[in-house]
Amino acid sequence: MIRIYDYRMLLATFIVLVMAIAGCATTVKRKAVETIEPPPAEIASSAGWWSARFRMYWPPEEEPFWHTDLLIAHKIVAPVLLQYKDRIYLWRFHRRATRDRAGHQFSFIFYASAQTAYQVFETLRSNALLSEMAYTGRVIEEVYDNPDRITKPRIKDTSDPNWPSLIQKSWPYYIKGVSQMWLNLITETVADMPTSDAPLSLDEYEELYKEVNATVTSLWENNGRHAFLHHLNALFGYKPVVFYEKRMLKF
Repeated sequence: MIRIYDYRMLLATFIVLVMAIAGCATTVKRKAVETIEPPPAEIASSAGWWSARFRMYWPPEEEPFWHTDLLIAHKIVAPVLLQYKDRIYLWRFHRRATRDRAGHQFSFIFYASAQTAYQVFETLRSNALLSEMAYTGRVIEEVYDNPDRITKPRIKDTSDPNWPSLIQKSWPYYIKGVSQMWLNLITETVADMPTSDAPLSLDEYEELYKEVNATVTSLWENNGRHAFLHHLNALFGYKPVVFYEKRMLKF
């Protein structure tokens, strides 16, 4: 015959076992940790990637006018980023210059709702400085995505499809930070330059941003190895990477 004391001991043991089993089950079913700063599901379901591309005048046998990228980024795109900062979830710049159909092209690429994309494009189109750059032939074409239809809804949809899926999903967060730092370098360089409070003409802006481009380029050439590449390498435990030349390098 089981005594009351023994019965209570058996009951307590049974309860502990049930709780332990339940705890194990909970651990097994726990979801993977979410990526930092993912857009909420309700936003992701109605958002996508959008691009505004600006094609520059590039005379034959000459170097691209790289300073125009900085001018557009700082004087035209930066105010848009500030205006829509709570509605643009990811963004980046892309620069390229190749002797093909696109030529010298500066792109502003961002992840937002279709409604925000429409408003961003309208704000860019109405920018007086951009209109003047187009009128004077400095910008030869503006290309905006059609916000009537979302064609790239996933975070990874503008990453290189040849990359591993994990990198495709994470890279937009990395390049946003890089683009923000590049824009900050431009902003800080302009702030340190002696300019008047009076509005500048387009020609004066061009001369100013030629100087800014020279400064930012020098910062990259002289400090990029440590400030950029070394610290990026450190995040990955100083492991070497394979370059196109198939050489192992450390920074």
